[in-house]
Amino acid sequence: MNRLALFAAFALAACPVFAQQTMFPAVRGTKHMVGAANNQEVEAGFRILSQGGNAVDAGVAATLTAAVTEQSRVGLGGEIPILIQLAGKAPIAISGIGTAPKLATTEWYGSRKAEVWESGNRKPPIPGQGIHAAILPGLLDGVLVALSKYGTMTFAQVAQPAIEYANDFPIAEEFARMLGSQGFEQTLSLWPASYSFFYPTKRAPKPGDVVHMPDLAKTLSALVAAEKKAKGNRAAKIQAVHDLFYKGDIAKRFAKFSEANEGLIRYEDVAAFNAEVDTPRSTTYRGYEIHKTGFWAQGPVMLQALNILEGYDLKAMGHNSPLYLHTVIEAVKLAFADRDRHYGDPKFSKIPEEMLLSKAYAAERRKLIDPKSASMDSRPGLGAEPMAPTSGTSVNIQDTTCVTAVDSKGNAFVATPSGAWLPSVIAGDTGIPISTRLQSFVVTPGHANQLAPGKRPRVTLSPTLVTKDGKLLFVMSTPGGDNQDQAMLQVLLNIIEFGMNPQEAAEAPRFQSSHFYSSFDFHEFTAGRLNVESRISKEVSDALAAMGHKVMRSGDWSNGSAPTVILVRDGALHGAADPRRARFIFGR
Repeated sequence: MNRLALFAAFALAACPVFAQQTMFPAVRGTKHMVGAANNQEVEAGFRILSQGGNAVDAGVAATLTAAVTEQSRVGLGGEIPILIQLAGKAPIAISGIGTAPKLATTEWYGSRKAEVWESGNRKPPIPGQGIHAAILPGLLDGVLVALSKYGTMTFAQVAQPAIEYANDFPIAEEFARMLGSQGFEQTLSLWPASYSFFYPTKRAPKPGDVVHMPDLAKTLSALVAAEKKAKGNRAAKIQAVHDLFYKGDIAKRFAKFSEANEGLIRYEDVAAFNAEVDTPRSTTYRGYEIHKTGFWAQGPVMLQALNILEGYDLKAMGHNSPLYLHTVIEAVKLAFADRDRHYGDPKFSKIPEEMLLSKAYAAERRKLIDPKSASMDSRPGLGAEPMAPTSGTSVNIQDTTCVTAVDSKGNAFVATPSGAWLPSVIAGDTGIPISTRLQSFVVTPGHANQLAPGKRPRVTLSPTLVTKDGKLLFVMSTPGGDNQDQAMLQVLLNIIEFGMNPQEAAEAPRFQSSHFYSSFDFHEFTAGRLNVESRISKEVSDALAAMGHKVMRSGDWSNGSAPTVILVRDGALHGAADPRRARFIFGR
């Protein structure tokens, strides 16, 4: 373990030999590879691979460890979309996205007096933050479905690293910094269970301090005990883990805490939840097959943008030239306009999926792009009107992490775990943080993403899997809220159009458009705003401004997303870890 951590730290350190090419050197291997946000997560996944597990086993282990060591971004009560490809088989998707409880109706929220959310307010605006925005925990069952159907190991094996880390781990800078924030500490102080969970010594830990999470360790250990006690085959034993969490004592304590603290979740809601296997939505681009989640997440945005961009010679425009950037930005705007108007849980709304992903529709949308002028309007297709303007300012969403794994047999796991981020309410003595993803719903009547009991919110979480002639080419995932798909789109184009290796592609300077309705809180629309990293020349950003883009030049490495990428080529694995945030990747 110590050797692995030492090697990973070296592999991700800035190295003068490679400084003229990339900030981090590329990581390569021939057997298997794991990418995530910290060395504990990568170690957990790699440990499982070294013990004979496959990529799914490793991805589950890394995800469970993230729910312990990276609770600044994700917790066990959060949510997860997963893409999996087993060698020689078609990709599949898993929706580990929690649903709205039965009491979470538009009428209930409408009957409450709207309040402006401020740090420390226990009754935030609708849908807002806090316990009134709580959604059912989907992450655990998402990884259980993945493990049961596509993994090879027991839950006890893949949960062992997470249990060890819950007993003690040195806290990372970001997690410690957030806990040291006065606003977070004030908010958490209103919830005794949360305060004692995160501040057991009544002070915020400093980076590197060893922290202990005994309640979370007990919950994970109880899940392992349920599996060991159960009779039957491997699937039945993993089902026993689900049953304890969603129907047994843990579910009862979770629901009891919610009801006692004015939350909307009840035991019946938890007991009814099940993660689901789905078919990924896909398109082709220059002969590559791009696979994303269904329309219950924003993943198809990338597919729509690629369909539009396929009609241009992007390579001839030149990487990050004014015309190239303008063209990609405008395609992204059109795709996001459709997301904002048409995406939602397909179990509740009829989504025009076939039309939205068709090449013919993309050709019509392409005609809307003016090569000389930036659009300032939200322009959804299929005769839809844009959403009504909103007011308010969203709070700072802490968002999301990423897990990628590929094994020596060509199996792949890629996920975007999220939810239950800081400042999170811990459900009593369970150690489980509650997710506030209800805020991703809208209350617009008739909207595909309108809040309804039992419905999944349309989330921003968006893992990506790319194949060539049906064979795995690369996987990638990133944090970044609404920015996820436009960041990964740029990385994908860097690889496919401009021949960059994954590390070069991840580090290349990027833009970040805010020309969409935010997925969080007040869902405000920001017309034309464009953040451009300052490594893109001022001449280029000036040219974009002359086209009408509302350009804001930001720091060299300021883009809000930071993907990990694993590419398979000629018998080797090529990994990338974006230095914009703490990312780790390791392979052998």
